[in-house]
Amino acid sequence: MEIGLLHYSVPPIVGGVESVIAHHARLMSADGYTVRLVAARGEAMSENIKLARVPLADSRHERVAHVKEQLDRGEVTADFTALRDDLVEALQTALEGVDVLIAHNVCSLNKNPALTAALHQLHTANKLPRLILWHHDLAWTTPRYQHELHDGYPWDLLRTDWGDTTHVVVSELRRTELANLMKLNPASIQVIPNGVDVDRFYKLEALTQTLFDKTNIMDAAPILLLPVRVTPRKNIELALNSLAELKKEYPNAALVVTGPLGPHNAGNVKYFEMLTSLRKQLGLEDSAHFLAELHEGWLPDEVIADFYRVADALFMPSREEGFGIPLIEAAFSHLPAFCADIPPLRKLGMDDAFFFSPDESPVIVAKMLGEYFRNSMSARLAMRARASFRWEAIYHTQIVPLL
Repeated sequence: MEIGLLHYSVPPIVGGVESVIAHHARLMSADGYTVRLVAARGEAMSENIKLARVPLADSRHERVAHVKEQLDRGEVTADFTALRDDLVEALQTALEGVDVLIAHNVCSLNKNPALTAALHQLHTANKLPRLILWHHDLAWTTPRYQHELHDGYPWDLLRTDWGDTTHVVVSELRRTELANLMKLNPASIQVIPNGVDVDRFYKLEALTQTLFDKTNIMDAAPILLLPVRVTPRKNIELALNSLAELKKEYPNAALVVTGPLGPHNAGNVKYFEMLTSLRKQLGLEDSAHFLAELHEGWLPDEVIADFYRVADALFMPSREEGFGIPLIEAAFSHLPAFCADIPPLRKLGMDDAFFFSPDESPVIVAKMLGEYFRNSMSARLAMRARASFRWEAIYHTQIVPLL
């Protein structure tokens, strides 16, 4: 299937809609779709994401600007008709072979009314592929555009349902506005929000991305980070049992143990076997992750730092520590720290960390964790954003079904 993404301009032109188009194009291409950008300005993004250039689609083209000046005065002239007809011809050529056309904002803003009219003419003549209208902004509900709008054609195209199209908006506010504007049932309008590309936002290492993919850790909430070697003094069994209890309230909770097995004690192998057996017994195979199973040796500091960036809390149930550097690393990462109450960690955390006995009941520890995640606004927002506003999650749960 070939998908066309239409806008006045596309990346590397900088803009909010252009950024959204770039994310959509990358995700669609990675998912096996052929993607064609259709715009006046911009560049092809890759060998698999090409650009079909339509100069007259530009909101800043000399002819377009001239016609818009006339339209802003309420004048529909022969210049408009000629521009529309030229765009009809250009679009037919640019869209040849496209199966689905996603038009971003060009049917809701009056930046190039002739482009809107050309699309409408092709659509009503059944000469367009399946049409999805993606509305980021609405001219008719925005005060700053009101003096440019007039009753009748072509302005009414921006507030009329064309029929046989799919409407997508970026927020509930836009859904309400569009439904009222076009007299549509709000349920017929799909809300698909904008998102964040986690890999790019955090500048994740390639190895980190691989580990994230293998563990699906970004789908977890909350994420508890235990950046230690696998050795008995780290008391990892308490972490596993506490996770099992926490999952009763937070079913998607996860634990990540970053370190390899301790190298100086053969007993660590038996300890690790005990831990994996306990993990299976507790039903945590998909939520308690030992990165030692996925990567041989010690992970680079840059990768560990990536896990600090995405984690929701540091969890250190150690029975013994010489210093406790993870607690300081958590501080630099603005992470809350939940630590065993042993002298080195107490000295570092003072009154600024949560403490429990290394022999505490997992039920009590999980209660402490749960209370924090229930009451922390920043933690709740972070977990909700990770679940709902990652581009990858948005794409797979909302855009793929749309396609």
